[in-house]
Amino acid sequence: MDFRWSADDDAFRTEVRRFIDDTLPAGWDEMNLDEAEEFQFAGPIQKKLAANKWRIMHWPQEYGGLGFSLWRQLIFSEEFTYRRMPGSADAGAHPVAALLMHSGTPAQRSRFMGPIARAEIKFCLLFTEPAAGSDLASLQTRAVKDGDDYVINGQKVFNTGAHLADWGLLAARTDQEVPKHKGISLFIVNMKAPGVTVRPLINLTGAHAQNEVFLDDVRVPRDSIIGEENQGWYQLASSLSTERSGVTGINRFALCKRLLDDLAGFARTTSMNGQNVGKRPEVRSRLAEAAIATELGRFILYRAVGMNDNGLDSTRLNSASKIFGGELAQRLANTGVSMMGLYGQLRRGTKHAPLQGTIERMYRETVYFTIGLGTSEVNRNVIAQRGLGLPR
Repeated sequence: MDFRWSADDDAFRTEVRRFIDDTLPAGWDEMNLDEAEEFQFAGPIQKKLAANKWRIMHWPQEYGGLGFSLWRQLIFSEEFTYRRMPGSADAGAHPVAALLMHSGTPAQRSRFMGPIARAEIKFCLLFTEPAAGSDLASLQTRAVKDGDDYVINGQKVFNTGAHLADWGLLAARTDQEVPKHKGISLFIVNMKAPGVTVRPLINLTGAHAQNEVFLDDVRVPRDSIIGEENQGWYQLASSLSTERSGVTGINRFALCKRLLDDLAGFARTTSMNGQNVGKRPEVRSRLAEAAIATELGRFILYRAVGMNDNGLDSTRLNSASKIFGGELAQRLANTGVSMMGLYGQLRRGTKHAPLQGTIERMYRETVYFTIGLGTSEVNRNVIAQRGLGLPR
């Protein structure tokens, strides 16, 4: 098996790296922006990506994209994630657009696809509820027909970027009488509509990136529904599977590679208690194990991309990539904080924080990695059922 990239792929990777070098300001790693500030910083970057059609490189050409394969999208995600580039993941450019291409009406595509491609509008995802996260099919937000509208009531939670979004992709129950998986529909909701209230949730990093959203008698026209009524669960299952792989968002293995490289550099150049950190046997062992796991995880992701590109069902490998990458990132952050001793607790912006406090931040930030897009337990069930054929 030949693991080398083609000459065209190598050229594209070089182009992406040049774009990053030209876009990131000098001293980016020392700017100490929190998640909320990075959201704002990402706006101009999204515009530049739109100009290159890189926000939509994997869209078919008929929708204005470049028709690139997921391999090109993978190269892009590897480079952007490794350099900690803000603005690489966007809810509107990926799951929303994918749903519109697959199930949207011509009018919906005409209204939203162009503005998404040009980074003129932002979408958020309105799925999770206080009592419906891992078991999303238990959601209780209701959408009831009333003349030419649906009237929506309910509460959503942990909605990333909802305070900055123009529109939301919302999952709501449209039939109370059928089994829970069969009574869900997807809607496009104007986040400025009467009855929509967005309240901030401050996360473990101390930033306002997530929110809770309340919907009180929010009226949306009937043509806001995506696809057929009561088919939302099946649409979501397909969309979330691709997102879990990490190809269209944060590439967890590129993130782990960056963490590993940073920690290895710290270990080589730092002495604590009169001894070089890199000579401590437990540090060498844990970093070596992480290096092996990072390469292994990368090939799991590559296999998932290869299956997807060949029209095969990659659901189980997408979940495997999500579990393996998320848990590995947590272990690496834990290793980093441990090897730095008490200094590992210092936050970004603190005078003596090693690596500008990046590892301490990742220690808190990676908690989400085993929860968002389905907990590790949910994804293990997916692997058991879809990959091993085990019963529910």
